[in-house]
Amino acid sequence: MASLTIRNIPEEAKRKFRQRAAAHGRSMEEEARQLILSVVASTPTRPSIGQMLYDASRPGFDLPEVPDSPASYATFDE
Repeated sequence: MASLTIRNIPEEAKRKFRQRAAAHGRSMEEEARQLILSVVASTPTRPSIGQMLYDASRPGFDLPEVPDSPASYATFDE
């Protein structure tokens, strides 16, 4: 397992964190571990391009409408 050291935490934040850990019946280390794990587990991951293409190929998937407008091209007239 990996280790993590966090420095320069304000005393007030540390005190509140210690209280939070005690309220959950955990050490500060275990409280930090649980917080990190819960945040990582709840963070949605970005789908891969392959997954997006697969999802787009499924029945019922509609592409967004593109408005009809004349194309504009760059001109290089002097």
